[in-house]
Amino acid sequence: MSDSEVIVQKIQTAFAGNEFPGGRFLQGSFEGCEPYEEVGPFETLEDCRGIEADFLDGHANALSFFSEAGFRYFLPAYLVADLRGLLYTADPLFHLTHGFSDWTTEVPAGDRTLVMKHGKTAFINPRRYGAMTSYDYARSRLSVFTREEAGAIVTYLEFKRDSDPDVIDKQAIDTALQSFWLERARTAPQAENLRQHLAEQEEYLAAIRPDIGDSTGEP
Repeated sequence: MSDSEVIVQKIQTAFAGNEFPGGRFLQGSFEGCEPYEEVGPFETLEDCRGIEADFLDGHANALSFFSEAGFRYFLPAYLVADLRGLLYTADPLFHLTHGFSDWTTEVPAGDRTLVMKHGKTAFINPRRYGAMTSYDYARSRLSVFTREEAGAIVTYLEFKRDSDPDVIDKQAIDTALQSFWLERARTAPQAENLRQHLAEQEEYLAAIRPDIGDSTGEP
């Protein structure tokens, strides 16, 4: 078995207990038509295993528009396809490392050249999000992963850094690992913690409303 397939198995094991969030809860952005065009086709895919790489490539931007629940549920499909060398457009690596490093670009503006800041310390949209930076957003969005899931992601990132000749910015991977992922893999809540919490919620709801049908609150 190749090293990449060993990592595939680790990812599949770490994410195996995740349940489909429900079609209504997959979309995180509702600005314009693109978010639904990208995320909508996933609403009926209740099993992320076996999704064709062509489909994932055809909806590469879905990774930007998923809700946190959608991102957590469908990310493994992208990671597995990437490890098998089947992706040509989708880039899950970017979504796991963006926001942890700073970089600048120079933009001509009339007789001047403006230096534009991007990444970690750049503000997202101050009129809407105030002082939130890309670093703040990345840590928040990526905190959905359990300790086991984060551990599998660390293995993926290290493999991409050390074994993938097409990876350009290995420093970005190292920075993301040191800034977030290694700690997340050590200290994040474990999958069992989530299962116990959900079980306690269901027990509580059953106690206060005996006729409850399921955890969604529907009779």
